[in-house]
Amino acid sequence: MNANLSQIIELEQLDVNLFRSKFHRENFRRTLFGGQVISQALAAATATVEGRLPHSLHAYFLRPGSSDVPVIYDVDIVRDGRSISSRRIVCRQKGKAILNMSVSFQVEEEGFEHADVAPQTAAAEELLKQRIDSLEQPNMPSHTYNPEQTAAPFQLVPVKETLFIDKEPAAPEALLWLRANERLSDSTLVHLSALTFASDFGLLATSLLPHRATLFDDDMFTASIDHAMWFHTVDFRADEWLLCRIHSPWAGNGRGFSIGSIFNQSGKLVASMAQEGLVRKLSKLE
Repeated sequence: MNANLSQIIELEQLDVNLFRSKFHRENFRRTLFGGQVISQALAAATATVEGRLPHSLHAYFLRPGSSDVPVIYDVDIVRDGRSISSRRIVCRQKGKAILNMSVSFQVEEEGFEHADVAPQTAAAEELLKQRIDSLEQPNMPSHTYNPEQTAAPFQLVPVKETLFIDKEPAAPEALLWLRANERLSDSTLVHLSALTFASDFGLLATSLLPHRATLFDDDMFTASIDHAMWFHTVDFRADEWLLCRIHSPWAGNGRGFSIGSIFNQSGKLVASMAQEGLVRKLSKLE
């Protein structure tokens, strides 16, 4: 069954360091959304740590997830050091691993500080108003933003309205606003997990922008291989607008690679991410 974001993040504890998903969310290809699996794995790992927040995660996707059975999250307590804790999670369905992930946690401490600043762009609410107004105009393309379509866990507002669906070649750069479609609790873990869920949006799609292809083409095969994320601060809410900037510096050999930065509304960098995945025409596999 499809579920809202709060339900997706919630896990059932089966035993010591062993957890099971209670709900799921399919992607447009009718398999489990990768962001769901890594967000739940993060929640499982965090449940085994006290007094420390995650600062990075590294995941490898091994098999497509299925929506007909829950995911089991087996957490290995690798080490608890003076300032860093390490956890390894194996995510399984039907006895087979679908994802391996490592998470590192750190105690809060002071250090040298610098950070990128957010790019200048129109605010999400301004873009939404423009697109709602444009709905009243005739001959608008069928992909025009529809404010009533709010069933997905996250609302996405690309700065360029036709981002990811326009086949005209463009620079491998993407800017989009995102926020959860529901009011979330004040739990820090909930917002970290929600942001992890959203970190899977747009990365592989950006690697296709210079080419006459989109993620949604019937003859396109795409699959995430590995995914990494770094949390720089907890000064954000996933149910408030966040600006995501994505750049794909390379694609080749049937793979695409992208990196991204996420900023809060004050322009503060809150997280970074990177992903590599398969991006190839189905005919190449025959």
